[in-house]
Amino acid sequence: MIAMLPALAFLAILIVLAAWVIGLYNGLVRLRNGVKNAWSQIDVQLKRRYDLVPNLVETVQGYASHERDTLEAVIKARQQAIDISSDSVAEQAKAENMLSQTLRSLFALSESYPDLKANQNFLALQEELTSTENKISFARQHYNDSAMTYNNKTEVFPSNLVANTFNFEPADFFEIEEEVQREAPKVSFS
Repeated sequence: MIAMLPALAFLAILIVLAAWVIGLYNGLVRLRNGVKNAWSQIDVQLKRRYDLVPNLVETVQGYASHERDTLEAVIKARQQAIDISSDSVAEQAKAENMLSQTLRSLFALSESYPDLKANQNFLALQEELTSTENKISFARQHYNDSAMTYNNKTEVFPSNLVANTFNFEPADFFEIEEEVQREAPKVSFS
């Protein structure tokens, strides 16, 4: 009976070690799924924006038919964002940043057309798009927070041992591509 004690102690240590590895693995899987869910939330808001853009362009087109270049740029940027086929966060971010820029130019265009600015349909679409942009911003922030938590877990000891063993890849962050967007806007009242 005493001779079995070392074997039982060894077995107990193996069981505790296995439970620990399983716990780390399951935690990593939960975090990875959290990152995927956060990315899906961005997709939901982007789909909403994609659906709003044609209505907005159509409304503006009625008032500013000779501003064809701006309208076509918005439509082209929207289509490029929709056509991103890879799961690359960087490619999606670049396309979305381009669409955001063209939408800003579309709203700037509305300043030249007082009738358009007063149009209830345009105002409702602009408000809906602004709300959607805010939701996209929050979804991006949540995604980056999820990616950071996941990446931290995959890189710190001892969970990095399990992450490396089971090929947990780091998550990309959703980042601004153009340096101009990082700068504070210049406001002048003169």
